[in-house]
Amino acid sequence: MITTSDIAQAVETQLQTIASELRPDILEALYRARQSESGSSATRILDMIIENAARAVETGVPLCQDTGTVRILIELGAQVPADLRGLQAALDTVVQRSSAVQGFRASTVRDAFADRSNPGTNTPAFIEITQSLNLETTVHTMLKGGGTDNASTVTMLTPNSTAGDIEQLVLDTVLEKASQACPPLIIGIGIGGTFDTVASLSKKALLRPLNTPATTKQAAVLEERLLKAINVTQIGPAALGGDTTALAVQIETAPSHIASLPLAINLCCHSLRSSTQKIIASN
Repeated sequence: MITTSDIAQAVETQLQTIASELRPDILEALYRARQSESGSSATRILDMIIENAARAVETGVPLCQDTGTVRILIELGAQVPADLRGLQAALDTVVQRSSAVQGFRASTVRDAFADRSNPGTNTPAFIEITQSLNLETTVHTMLKGGGTDNASTVTMLTPNSTAGDIEQLVLDTVLEKASQACPPLIIGIGIGGTFDTVASLSKKALLRPLNTPATTKQAAVLEERLLKAINVTQIGPAALGGDTTALAVQIETAPSHIASLPLAINLCCHSLRSSTQKIIASN
């Protein structure tokens, strides 16, 4: 059985490293971009980004001062029994403790509208629970900065919208907002679901290892086209010009209503801080 304690232990382990250690696939993508970049100023910026990543590992200091909100996606194995009573409280305790130990900036407010005072605890944890067809249970933990979320969008398209329409909307969003999101970017795109789930789908796309194509041929083709089109914009690292505006475009798709085509465009900076861990049920 998977218990609240199992989940809390996994999240606490993940939070020990993800603020200061880039995922290997992202670091590799930065090195590749550095080798292929033709502009001298863009090359220097990529060198600084890579050096920052190395220093963060050496010192344990977060990669970015905005350590973001803590988003936790729990994919429960379909045939694994679970007892997750008290999960929110347990994970809030983990986040508060980890934030103090790891030096995370307190980045939440008590109520977005009615009470924008800061509790100083980095809580609540933002939790989503889904069921997976796999036999294993997987916990994904992400630190998502406010600047990149502010540059992200959700649009409800009509069902006759084409791949070209989606491509244009993504390009328009990048042209308008890339500079706010600290390029080079990793862009997660959700297509499908409902108004309230498509944004989550776009964040799930960011969890997929880079250079792993989408599950459908159509989405994989669109990923390649978008990445090329975005990098042609020459917005570049730090939005100061160059060949590398984005390191990757990741698309996740889902069923939807016949009258809808939800689209979420989630811009994420090069410091995509996430970890994925499979957990074994307690005896």
